[in-house]
Amino acid sequence: MNSRRGILVACALAWLALAGVRPAGAQEADAPPLQHWSFAGPFGLYDTAQLQRGFKVYREVCSTCHSLKLLAFRNLSDPGGPSFSEAQAATIAAGFQVTDGPNDKGEMFQRPGKISDHFPPPFANDQAARAALGGGLPPDLSVIAKARGYERGFPWFVFDAFTEYQEGGPDYIDAILNGYTDPPAGFALPPSAQYNKYFPGHAIAMPKPLSDGQVEYTDGTPTTVDQYGRDVAAFLMWAAEPTLDARKRLGFQVMIFLIVLTALLYFTKRRVWHPVHHPLESRP
Repeated sequence: MNSRRGILVACALAWLALAGVRPAGAQEADAPPLQHWSFAGPFGLYDTAQLQRGFKVYREVCSTCHSLKLLAFRNLSDPGGPSFSEAQAATIAAGFQVTDGPNDKGEMFQRPGKISDHFPPPFANDQAARAALGGGLPPDLSVIAKARGYERGFPWFVFDAFTEYQEGGPDYIDAILNGYTDPPAGFALPPSAQYNKYFPGHAIAMPKPLSDGQVEYTDGTPTTVDQYGRDVAAFLMWAAEPTLDARKRLGFQVMIFLIVLTALLYFTKRRVWHPVHHPLESRP
């Protein structure tokens, strides 16, 4: 009897987990709100102006702690991205100090970045980062938009298969940047941690990085935390998948080719097999 009851309880818990329901008292993060992205859907493309604004937020705020080591300065001028010119990308690169060497004396040295260089990390190594930030290690942001996300649960992941929802990473990044708030009564917040309603466990080591008016935009876009969050999330999505525009364009061309090929094969099949299916019509 106890064995049967245990099986029923296990089945019930498994169903609750599948349905996205959690036991009472569990510290689960709120589901990030769905944002409207220009690159969403099968025909979505990156917004060049938004990518340039997002890069500005990364450069002036995020780059002080977070690396972007898989991205090269030359990628800023690639088609389908922020669309900086090569001269602009070279100027941006020159604003960073890159470790190079060894020189003739066998020593490493600092020099201005070149367009062929990758974005340099803000710290010499992980140990230096931990020492400077009280033990915390900021993650590299190169593929953070693909590496992070959240479980939508049943039945939403079924709907996502039909709507082609793949923007969980940017939604999560935007939500984290906008999720700082005061902890509820009775919540035990660890020392040096901040409360974030969208972060798993709600206690995040990163202090609130953005505030209204912190980064100046020259195109008239509102300088709010909400806007900063969306812009830098879009930029990090491009950093994680810089060929998205080309991939979607190629996929659309392939679909057109397959439709035309299917039609040609169908009519060819009818022509070839017509004497077999209609022998009387083929007689002289």
